[in-house]
Amino acid sequence: MTFELTDCELGRYHRDGFLIRERVFGSSEVAEFRDAAERAVTKAADLCQTGKTYLLDGKRFVDAGHVTVQFEHSPDSETVRVIEPVHELESRLDALVDDARIVEPMRGLVGTDEVALWTDKLNLKRPHEGSAFRWHQDSPYWVHDCSHVDRLPNVLVTFDDASVENGCLRVVRGSHTEGCFPGIADSTQLGGFYTDPECFDESQQVAMEVPAGSLVFFHPHSVHGSLPNRSDRPRRAMVLTYQPAGNPMLKSGRQRNV
Repeated sequence: MTFELTDCELGRYHRDGFLIRERVFGSSEVAEFRDAAERAVTKAADLCQTGKTYLLDGKRFVDAGHVTVQFEHSPDSETVRVIEPVHELESRLDALVDDARIVEPMRGLVGTDEVALWTDKLNLKRPHEGSAFRWHQDSPYWVHDCSHVDRLPNVLVTFDDASVENGCLRVVRGSHTEGCFPGIADSTQLGGFYTDPECFDESQQVAMEVPAGSLVFFHPHSVHGSLPNRSDRPRRAMVLTYQPAGNPMLKSGRQRNV
């Protein structure tokens, strides 16, 4: 069985900047992902006890070695929001890096037969607590660390059903075609990483409302973000970013070839 992208799927990706494959993983696998995600959160919280804590625009981050943990924005929150990278903390999540259902499509998007991991993260939106992600591109974060930023496609693996109510990913259709956009000049520490809204058409946003176990592939230049989780349901997901084989990962500098 092949999981390669069809010509039609590749055409949609290059036109829209994203591509959806629903229900790629079954319910038993999704249950394993959720359990692994929660174990990773516990391990990350333990790492934070000896990590370096710092604030950016009042938001708390902790660096524990090359693992960065972001916390929710409310003052003194102990709720983990993002862990990057996360695959090293849990073997079940590490196995996803090599899963053919992800890797074979990624070979087509990277444009090479052999691929490696660039980075990965666990995104967590707890019920009524998960905060928004402002509009941004990934490429401006990476352009100074990588000479092949155009070849860093992402895939989001949904661990829970994703809906507008629980803050699903939103992608601005066609926003990937002009490279890196300028950030927002608002004198904040993080403003430069958020995309200037004058550069894209927000009306072209598409909500990625997909069931658990689905894959959303999106371009490194695609403008994307999400609203807060206002529901009673969690919205957990893992985002994996690939690159041509033989290149080091973003944060550790090690190679993780597939």
